[in-house]
Amino acid sequence: MQKALEVSQLNIQIKSILETTFISVYVQGEISNLTYHNSGHIYFSIKDANSVISCVMFKGNAKHLKFKLELGQKITINGNLTVYTPRGNYQLLCTKIEPSGQGSLALAYTQLKDKLEVQGFFKENNKKQFPKYPKKIVLITSESGAAIEDMKKVATNRWPLVQLILIPTLVQGEDAKYDIVKSLQYANTLSCDLIILSRGGGRIEDLWAFNEEIVAIAIYESNIPIVSAIGHETDYLISDYVADLRASTPSNAIELVLPDINEYRIYIDNLSKDFDNIFLNILNNKNDKIQYMRKLYEQNSIESKFVYFTKEINLLKQNFIYCIEQNIKINQLELDSLKENFINNHPSTKELNYFAQISRNNKLSNLSELNVNDHITLQTTKIIASCTINSIEEQ
Repeated sequence: MQKALEVSQLNIQIKSILETTFISVYVQGEISNLTYHNSGHIYFSIKDANSVISCVMFKGNAKHLKFKLELGQKITINGNLTVYTPRGNYQLLCTKIEPSGQGSLALAYTQLKDKLEVQGFFKENNKKQFPKYPKKIVLITSESGAAIEDMKKVATNRWPLVQLILIPTLVQGEDAKYDIVKSLQYANTLSCDLIILSRGGGRIEDLWAFNEEIVAIAIYESNIPIVSAIGHETDYLISDYVADLRASTPSNAIELVLPDINEYRIYIDNLSKDFDNIFLNILNNKNDKIQYMRKLYEQNSIESKFVYFTKEINLLKQNFIYCIEQNIKINQLELDSLKENFINNHPSTKELNYFAQISRNNKLSNLSELNVNDHITLQTTKIIASCTINSIEEQ
């Protein structure tokens, strides 16, 4: 009769056969019974329509997993079979897991993006405002990369008044995410206006540190506005969505946050011209008012009134003289007219002499004896009248 094996011996033999036979296998299935253990290990099963197999991914391999395992997710596992001898259970020991039909990085990116969006990391009302004229900017990037030189050149040409502070930081590799978080936290202790998180272009694996959740959280918790300027224009990373502003390149980041000094030089020149024109118009208006007030004063001063009244008096005098002269002329004309009328309507001197001669002749002819007494009476009357006149003049 053959000697019977102990249970543990059988399990050990099975373990040896399985582990030496199924050293590296690729298995595809759907995740079920998923558990993320506090130890960092991941326990789950994969299944198809007819079978189920237990799987485990230990902490050492799990930390390299880029995406999060989810129930019902289809995956492809690379690993080996092992047996847990105390229970006699065999399981698939996973060394690498990829999502079926999709790269692990692409899936990890989508998963984290969806998660952070639900948590409100991308909301516009959480974005911080940038100062219009930054005085101090912290640059978080590699000190040996091309990005720092590009940003320095653009800043010098665009706004040389700004101060740039570099925090040398790992931007690639497994430890880059921790260094980026450390640099962001340190930058928040500095009295700066904004932070530019940047690096040049590269493969998605090279840029992956900026797709890590701990980096996204550090950006979101920053008290200082952050610009994410990673890779090229076509590269969109998680840091771009969380940051307060996304720039297509490191150089573009400087262009977005700094004003153009040449534009402001033109603006200041135009402002100076406008000021000169406005000031000149003010001076001209004030001068016109002063001239008006001066004329008004001159018109209402004692001297001006004296001159005015003197002119008025002279004018009245001239008018008076003119009126007298006109009256004299009018009266003279009237007198001449009267004289002319008198001459025209009365006998001339010759005629008067003629009539006088006739009168004398008539008187002589009338001197007859019958008329003597009348003549004497007449003469006597004339003498009395003459004497009366003389007597009055003497008195």
